[in-house]
Amino acid sequence: MRLKQLNAEKGQDFSVCLIEKAAEIGAHILSGAVVDPRALNELIPDWQARGAPLNTAVTEDRVIFLSETGGKQIPNGLLPDAFHNDGNYIVRLGNLAKWMGEQAEALGVEVYPGFAGAELLFDESGAVAGVITGDMGVLKDGSPGPNFQPGMELRAKYTLFAEGCRGHLGKQLEARYNLRNGADPQTYGLGIKELWEVPAAQHVKGLVVHTAGWPMDSATYGGGFCYHLEDNLVSVGYVVGLNYTNPYLSPFEEFQRYKTHPEISKFLEGGKRLAYGARAIAAGGLQSQPKLVFPGGALIGDDAGFLNAARIKGTHAAMKSGMLAAEAAVEALAAGRAQDELSAFPESFKSSWLHAELHKTRNFKPYMKKGLWLGSLLFGIDQKLFGGKVPWTLHNSADHTALKPAAECSPIAYPRPDGKLSFDRLSSVFLSNTNHEEDEPCHLQLKDASVPISVNLAKYDAPEQRYCPAGVYEIVRSPEGDNPRLQINAQNCVHCKTCDIKDPTQNINWVVPQGGEGPIYQGM
Repeated sequence: MRLKQLNAEKGQDFSVCLIEKAAEIGAHILSGAVVDPRALNELIPDWQARGAPLNTAVTEDRVIFLSETGGKQIPNGLLPDAFHNDGNYIVRLGNLAKWMGEQAEALGVEVYPGFAGAELLFDESGAVAGVITGDMGVLKDGSPGPNFQPGMELRAKYTLFAEGCRGHLGKQLEARYNLRNGADPQTYGLGIKELWEVPAAQHVKGLVVHTAGWPMDSATYGGGFCYHLEDNLVSVGYVVGLNYTNPYLSPFEEFQRYKTHPEISKFLEGGKRLAYGARAIAAGGLQSQPKLVFPGGALIGDDAGFLNAARIKGTHAAMKSGMLAAEAAVEALAAGRAQDELSAFPESFKSSWLHAELHKTRNFKPYMKKGLWLGSLLFGIDQKLFGGKVPWTLHNSADHTALKPAAECSPIAYPRPDGKLSFDRLSSVFLSNTNHEEDEPCHLQLKDASVPISVNLAKYDAPEQRYCPAGVYEIVRSPEGDNPRLQINAQNCVHCKTCDIKDPTQNINWVVPQGGEGPIYQGM
């Protein structure tokens, strides 16, 4: 949209094409979400008059530290600025993305949903020249089926990658162009969310609840949220830091336990669960950002890790990063350039309000690695006494290195789901409307097929059975209980990318399935 706006201002006419792997714009979008409208105000100042679906202004913040049976609310005056949501909106982000897609098309952007960027295109000099969309109608053995359609080459002077957290092309670009040289490893969280319709008497429109503590132990990063939208709708979710150490931990089960806490269940009891989904988020902050540009393009949004983990917000940051990249691209195109580095993008980012915001909270995730109580104290001192301007920057390590051997850890006994507040995986995946053709190549690729049994099962008791929130990975055995093997139920995959991130040997490689497949979220 920013590219097209600038084209109009400068009397230029460069074509802009957007491809989207979901069946429609917004169908794969999942977030809490409380949105800071700062970037939207810059992009579309009259968004309210145009009917943007930001319908619920935040009216109250509650931050609560939970014990197993109770909770203590922190006085708002003691909270760092990052935890205040004055002027923000509770939204269904899929609806906002869909609306923005309509605004983009009105500006002349060519939008093609149902087409996944599967491969990178390079020119003779090694610069990115565009992408190839995925083949359609390929059979499980890799041969073309009766409905086979080859992918298309989409060539561009500049290609901007906005695949979200752990983008599979972004991962390849980081490796090819050494974009992570000098940067910390990215560190992630897994967010799991449900949308509920609750009784009117329990609904507090505009209320934002954030929690820390139970059901996590104090050494494991995690926190929950409960956002009250319009129409008696409540978004409830839980984020687990993927640097957890116990291979028996199940983020899905922790979320189901979370909803039974009195501080959360009081909003949900008697309600109806409407939707379910999950998505990883990039939480490492500035020190984990790769180099943003390379010959022929740039990484934007969560492909580059622009999320502000302390604020639990990334939408405004993703938007602003795209706008800054657009401004650099328009300047380059006007000068007759193509497929070089858009160096003006990282330069303008460093002088922007977005960089200042991310710099202020850059130590949040490293502090929280020190445990809930010490980490919260250190972050509070950092923000309240120093305004985020401490003279040190702490560092992140890769999440997949954090797991301890199962022999060193205690199994966790999770309660059975009650079917009222807590549920099983398969009934949850059903609510995500996920679909993949069964007779197609598996999009969850094993680099070495022996590793799931020889390493993951033997050393870590197959943690992929627990960290996947969709029941994709399953250890099956013969009737005698021997000959274990890993079964991959790829049709269940909700594209959260957790397996690609957390697998201890980095043996799982997530690639795009056929275009349009995956979840179909209804305004998540």
